[in-house]
Amino acid sequence: MKLDTAQAAFAQLLISGTLIHEGDFKEIRERLGIGIRPQVVMVLSIDRFTDFAMDKPLQWRIEIGQQLVEAIYENITLPFLWVWVGEGVLAVLLDLGAVQPADPFNKPVIVRIVRKIQNFIDTRGFSVSAGIGTYYEDPYKLHLSFNEAKESLIDRFFQGNRMVFQYDRQRSNQQGRTKLVTQEEKIELLSRVRIGDEEGSIAYLVELIERLAQSYKHNINLFKAEAYDLVLSLSRMVVDLGGNASDILSENAKMLEDLYSTIRYDKFVKKLCEYWRKLARQVTVEHAFEVSPIVRSAIVYIKEHHQEKMLLKEIAQHCCLSIHYFAHLFKREAGLSFIDFLNKVRIEKAVYFLENTGLAVQEIAASVGFQDANYFTRKFKIVMGCSPTDYRSSIQC
Repeated sequence: MKLDTAQAAFAQLLISGTLIHEGDFKEIRERLGIGIRPQVVMVLSIDRFTDFAMDKPLQWRIEIGQQLVEAIYENITLPFLWVWVGEGVLAVLLDLGAVQPADPFNKPVIVRIVRKIQNFIDTRGFSVSAGIGTYYEDPYKLHLSFNEAKESLIDRFFQGNRMVFQYDRQRSNQQGRTKLVTQEEKIELLSRVRIGDEEGSIAYLVELIERLAQSYKHNINLFKAEAYDLVLSLSRMVVDLGGNASDILSENAKMLEDLYSTIRYDKFVKKLCEYWRKLARQVTVEHAFEVSPIVRSAIVYIKEHHQEKMLLKEIAQHCCLSIHYFAHLFKREAGLSFIDFLNKVRIEKAVYFLENTGLAVQEIAASVGFQDANYFTRKFKIVMGCSPTDYRSSIQC
């Protein structure tokens, strides 16, 4: 795993584009005794290396570098070259000649390699992110792959933990033409808040933010604008439900200024989620129960899994209680039986969908966890005093 100076020099010639001044690719490769013919470059960057390296001795820097080198030798089975290109940044030149199927630039293969390296590095107490360039058959163009890999990592904002960026010029040029978060997804996000599923809403928010990050990695301002729009939609919900509009608008302005000045992806997501939680609690406070920790755990579980088929036995096991004791305890503290509480949560979410979407009643029933639309209608009437169709008609009048 020690640095092979001939291979490192050859790799440097390739990624710098200076090989063309030295002579014929094949001749130089033979002269140096190198059998590898790389076509694509990936750049591995130790996350927050500058922060971690601060006040660390030289030996620490050496050791962490050796661990990254060990990771590539342990997890890359294809022929490759490597060379350090900066503090905490290593370029790997891959020879994909043996990759099957015939398409030589098989990005999923490279991503799997990166994930293996990341998993290996995780056990060493730090993490790495990766940028992947384009495949070039012409070795004299390999420096373009290197520059593309660097470009996909260049924005300091996106140097979060364990990220993988694949250079895609076409997608980069087409950014902004399509709304990435659909109206249906936004409704799903807000409906989780409406039923009091605070943690579930945050988990879904993070999922949407990660998708935005992958699509807008070359346009940070557009990414931030899309992310901010999601939080703004929750602000509107809070105001509609009686929140103080003046206070919320003031907080939004402060939050917007803070987010737009944030230069790290992970810190941006953390701040966004913290503000989301602050807003969500103004909605979910009405769902709060004075119950024991066990029943509170059951309520959280029900709200997070309400769309799934759920049995009393399953929730009792989650709480580590017998079915009989759990059923008795839950009804005594929550005021409803387990199944009635579950149906109430589902119907509360269905109400939000009826108010904010044009989905058919059958679609709404399925989306909130009812397998039988007729059963959904019967339960809806019991809770709301009218059918779903009549309820939708009443709010449209």
